[in-house]
Amino acid sequence: MPKLIVVDRSGDEKTIDAGEGISVMEAIRDNGVDELLALCGGCCSCATCHVFVEEDWRGPVGAAIGDEDDLLDSSDHRAAGSRLSCQIMMTANLDGLRVAIAPED
Repeated sequence: MPKLIVVDRSGDEKTIDAGEGISVMEAIRDNGVDELLALCGGCCSCATCHVFVEEDWRGPVGAAIGDEDDLLDSSDHRAAGSRLSCQIMMTANLDGLRVAIAPED
């Protein structure tokens, strides 16, 4: 099972198991990290699951496109590596992925 490293807003890290085929948002939510609101439940219709993907992982994860890109434009905290965690699906290739939860807008 792939591991996901989550950095919360205070800088604390938590390593969690993230099943293949589920979104990073689901893995974070299901493992008790409550800073990630994910109000739309993964429908890509809000930006409350905004995370920053660590630089080394940006290539394998890919860039935001379409609706995700538009929603990220509405964030005051958009930066290099910004993604909506509901749009990143966990695979074996993402084992060890490290993301930081973005500040709340």
